[in-house]
Amino acid sequence: MPITLTTASVRSILTRSSGYLKSVCSHSLQPYRGCSFGNSLCGVGCYARHNRFVTRGAQWGRFLEVRENAASVYLAQRDRERRWAREHRGGFSVFMSSATDPFVPHERRFGVTRGVLKAMIEKPPDALIIQTHTHLAEHHLDLFRPLARCCRLRVHISIESDRDRLPGLPPPASPVRRRLEAAARLREAGIPVVITVAPLLPIGDPEAFFDTIAACADAVVIDHFIGGDGSPAGSRTLRTALPAAMAAVDARSVDLAYRDAMVAKARQRMPGRVGVGVDGFAGRLVP
Repeated sequence: MPITLTTASVRSILTRSSGYLKSVCSHSLQPYRGCSFGNSLCGVGCYARHNRFVTRGAQWGRFLEVRENAASVYLAQRDRERRWAREHRGGFSVFMSSATDPFVPHERRFGVTRGVLKAMIEKPPDALIIQTHTHLAEHHLDLFRPLARCCRLRVHISIESDRDRLPGLPPPASPVRRRLEAAARLREAGIPVVITVAPLLPIGDPEAFFDTIAACADAVVIDHFIGGDGSPAGSRTLRTALPAAMAAVDARSVDLAYRDAMVAKARQRMPGRVGVGVDGFAGRLVP
């Protein structure tokens, strides 16, 4: 499916967090607007597709704005925003990204995210959470290593299930196996890794799934679209094709009780290393 590609110079790249992210970080950072993974499995349930300030009337997965000056704008904003964050939020922590993927395929061409990471090495945040759906993150170890030395770095890799497909929906942006391999490679290199099972999809073999995660990640976060998509009772996600596809595989999976059951199984396999919902994204794990 064709994608409309544009470039832009932005005036601001650090957004003070609100809503769901307010207890997770002081700021979010989007090196791109839109996402070229939007037509894959993660795009079907992506919460950003419902944000009209992001989509501006365009179809999710059909546009990508390349923010060419993101690195220089970060450097220009960093000192002021760090002062504000330390005064009002207890620290300058950045979530990259909540409305795009920092490692979209176009990153290889434009290098916007790499530019931002280099800028952060020069002027680091207090903490950085990198959130991605793709194994392509493993190609940036050369920047993750110095970042981990100058700030509290966590790489979150989203793996929603042990299944690569749900009936009637597109394949994932990155195979489950490759994302697990990338997590293992990053962790072996000393980079803190968290697997985010978000949004939680039907899991075929929970015990084996969480055993595998336990071996390749420091922690796991489990988040259901109910309570996770920023709307009452998951109403945004209920307007998409995702719940019906989930129910076709396992009717229980569309209820919040399914999340609780998977959390219980994860805690058996990974005691002290399991987070739930927004608390998990913030690094607050269940004892």
